[in-house]
Amino acid sequence: MRERSVPRLRPLLPSGGESVPMTTSTLISRPVSLLPISSDQSELWNHPMLDLYKHQVQSTVIQQPLLYSIPSNFGEDFDPEFAPQPTSASDLPEVHAWTLKFATSVLEIWAAKRQPGQLARWCHHTVYTQLITRVGSLHDVGRIRKLHQCQPLDGICESALTVRFEDRIRSLAIRFEGVDHRWLCTSLTLL
Repeated sequence: MRERSVPRLRPLLPSGGESVPMTTSTLISRPVSLLPISSDQSELWNHPMLDLYKHQVQSTVIQQPLLYSIPSNFGEDFDPEFAPQPTSASDLPEVHAWTLKFATSVLEIWAAKRQPGQLARWCHHTVYTQLITRVGSLHDVGRIRKLHQCQPLDGICESALTVRFEDRIRSLAIRFEGVDHRWLCTSLTLL
């Protein structure tokens, strides 16, 4: 088969070789006659269309709970470099299970069934001295019935436990603060 050659068109230039500026004209739109649309077709025209562009989604800022800034010090003075550092509850063990274990240990210490030195690390030294003075003050180990907890600030937990001693029910109030990456008991009261 023989190929045909397509002739190339040359632009027409004026005799001087200069290009002529191009002119444009606007198109006049003609009115289009609108035909009546049946009810079946009107549903198609009113159908919602997909968005081609994503809408801006406003980001919501979730406010983190406020971390308390000054742990209980019971009037002690600390060098700022060695002062106790507050710790967020998210960096500490789960507080519900921790409170139940701690309260059970305290009740066993007060009933002289456990050594108080086992809780020395998790008590402030003033609370620890109160704990030691009450060793053997209870005749039996009470049974914990209910636990109510509140976290007023991040890193602080206040707990109230109801404890049954034979035919009597008493309350145990405990306050924990997150200090130096551990829960530290700063208040312990049996009512």
